[in-house]
Amino acid sequence: MTVIKEITENNSKYMGWRKQLHSIPELAYKENETSNFIAEKLESFGIPIVRGLGKTGLVGTIRSGNSDRSIGLRADMDALPINELNTFAHKSKHAGIMHACGHDGHSATLLAAAEYLSKNRNFDGIVHFIFQPAEEGEAGAKAMIDDGLFEDFPMESVYAIHNWPGLPIGEIAMRSGPIMAAMDVFEIKIIGKGGHAALPHLVIDPIPVGSQVVLALQNIVSRNLSPTDTAVVSVTQFHAGDAWAVVPKEIVLKGTVRSFTPNVQKLIEQRMKEITSGICTASNCDFNWWYEKRFPPTVNSSAETELAAKAARSVCGNESVNANVEMVTGSEDFGYMLQEKPGCYAFLGNGPGEGGCMLHSAHYDFNDEIIPVGASYFVQLVTEELKI
Repeated sequence: MTVIKEITENNSKYMGWRKQLHSIPELAYKENETSNFIAEKLESFGIPIVRGLGKTGLVGTIRSGNSDRSIGLRADMDALPINELNTFAHKSKHAGIMHACGHDGHSATLLAAAEYLSKNRNFDGIVHFIFQPAEEGEAGAKAMIDDGLFEDFPMESVYAIHNWPGLPIGEIAMRSGPIMAAMDVFEIKIIGKGGHAALPHLVIDPIPVGSQVVLALQNIVSRNLSPTDTAVVSVTQFHAGDAWAVVPKEIVLKGTVRSFTPNVQKLIEQRMKEITSGICTASNCDFNWWYEKRFPPTVNSSAETELAAKAARSVCGNESVNANVEMVTGSEDFGYMLQEKPGCYAFLGNGPGEGGCMLHSAHYDFNDEIIPVGASYFVQLVTEELKI
């Protein structure tokens, strides 16, 4: 393994940054303190910054040599609405909010790479350090793009990492093509006729109708899709009534859909609405339909994935790089950036996911040992992409 010595030697400093960020978690588009912290560090490295993309996002840029070739490196900054149960000194200072997905570590890792590259400009071209808000379900990547990210900061390719509990420390994994799923969200309101629970013949009960819809939706993946397609339809909320002896007038179903291709995404939405309509019509119920395509799939381009694998091997060694990892049905708004620019999204081993250290756990904490690995990988991407 050839993790950069200078970065490893400075990791106690980077760990301090990461723990500081962990203690001040902020939700989507409210990452003001986080953004200020990152901006101060970049400016202390002599890196000029531009703020305000996607409200709280920022971009730092460095140049070396005469080439106009350019690369983007992205880290997310936001936290989750989870009450942290850890008791260590750097636990969240903000009640009900915590860094349970490691975005504190992603930001610290990119800062470490930025500091190193600001001092060691062994490349010919332009590097943009992208610190993005609102990854957790609020499409901060799209907000930055809509605010002119790629027009104001032209780049030929863009790269990101995500820590991955369960993947050993010192390993990096990626794949060409889809690596993470699209995420759609839906809300179905089924409207019947409420009344006394002792007089069911005088009501139109939406609860059994909603139950039929929930069960029928599960047949879409098993009976409407090819066995070689991957998708998940999850009803995650069923809201109905608030009294013992009253049949409610309406119920609400909410959930998510995950898929990897536009055709599958379209078919699932179509079948969901057809199924809901058919069951409601047969039951004399009305329904209101709301469906939103929240994130596209995260699709890595082949040439950039090959380059990313080469960079990872130079840092971790051949045996510690999986260039054909299985697709993950979780979602990531970096897919918006990869719709605009070629690039690669990779998983960075965070070590065992035991003892509550899985993502989105109230006991999660980023593994600081992997900061030098991730930062060295970012540096090597720049070295490979912008060779002198």
